[in-house]
Amino acid sequence: MVIDHHVSDLWYNLIFVGASVLLVLTGPVLGVIADKHNLKMPFLKLATVCLFLVTLAAGFCADFGPNTFKFVVLAAIGFLLSNYFYPLSLIFYNSFLPQLAPAKAQGKISGLGYASHWFGQFTGLFIALAFASGAIYFFGRPGRAQPFIPVTILFLLLSLPMLFLFKDTSPGESGKIDIKIEYKNYFRTFWEMCRLPGVGRFLLGFFLFNDAIVTLENNFAIYLQQVFQVSDKVKSFLLLGILGASVVGAFVSGFLADKIGLKKSLIIILAAWVVLFPILGIANNLTFLFVFSLLIGLLYGATWTVTRAVLTYLVPAEKMNHGFSYYNLAERFATLVGPVSWGLVNFFLLKYGPVRYRVAVVVLGIFILIGAIIVRKIPSDKTSPVLSAFNPRS
Repeated sequence: MVIDHHVSDLWYNLIFVGASVLLVLTGPVLGVIADKHNLKMPFLKLATVCLFLVTLAAGFCADFGPNTFKFVVLAAIGFLLSNYFYPLSLIFYNSFLPQLAPAKAQGKISGLGYASHWFGQFTGLFIALAFASGAIYFFGRPGRAQPFIPVTILFLLLSLPMLFLFKDTSPGESGKIDIKIEYKNYFRTFWEMCRLPGVGRFLLGFFLFNDAIVTLENNFAIYLQQVFQVSDKVKSFLLLGILGASVVGAFVSGFLADKIGLKKSLIIILAAWVVLFPILGIANNLTFLFVFSLLIGLLYGATWTVTRAVLTYLVPAEKMNHGFSYYNLAERFATLVGPVSWGLVNFFLLKYGPVRYRVAVVVLGIFILIGAIIVRKIPSDKTSPVLSAFNPRS
């Protein structure tokens, strides 16, 4: 969209804003319903199938639609919906973590999960590069849109074992689902969740630092193109390196977090981000940038491994879906403020050329610093009432 069709960075980032608005309107309510009626698995299956369909539709518009504004918009709508259904599915997926591991091993299991996540992205990008570069031709229009359809089909195939073989063993309630009542209770349940010790502070801090991290992730390829004018091939290999480092970061951080504590691990990770963001913004040497990009990859892997596990010790098991609805909401709502900030900086500093992208990265670093200050005061996992009451056999 940005490179081939010259769509503004601001409009591209508004796609993520639209997806975030949809998640705000539906995620928490569906999380409450899943907790009350044990609908995690049905909701996860539905979100996964919808994700496949809308991403496939975006791919068909990009691959087969004429090069007109209408089909660019249709592809953007499909991409917007895919960015809604993916985080929606994670609300129910993440809530299975307490069912898979006792409290003292949740950092390790979360790390294994995120290592798989980043390895999947590594593999997906490697496959996408083969299609985008023309080394493998599927069908449709050659170029950057080529990977959409084959990778989306591969996504569905790799989802099938989980969708059909994993069984949810958590207890649930029967009864009528009243969506109207749940929406009436929207703000009350949100307030009750935020009043749990440390939860409100964690979600606010997570929103701020995740805001910067997700925005950088979404715009990093554009940053490389506009600031360093690197080719698609170089960009892809650099991103492969970052994803490979993310696998290592996720795996190692999970084990370390169980050793030294989840909260302490989170503070160390955020301190590293605070240092790296401004360095990334001022780096002029491409080799220097590559080295620090690998460090960023390690932090990518570590950040969400630890934050996911942190929420499991702050939120009681019976409210886990609800808690993760706000976790995912904070994660995706960050794709509202961050992208708008990135887009506005680039819009108002347009006359300064590539420098505007450097300024945008430094501005995002401020979000991380504020978020880190806020989460410093959450309860320690060593004294959490949720962990104290945890029954490993439950």
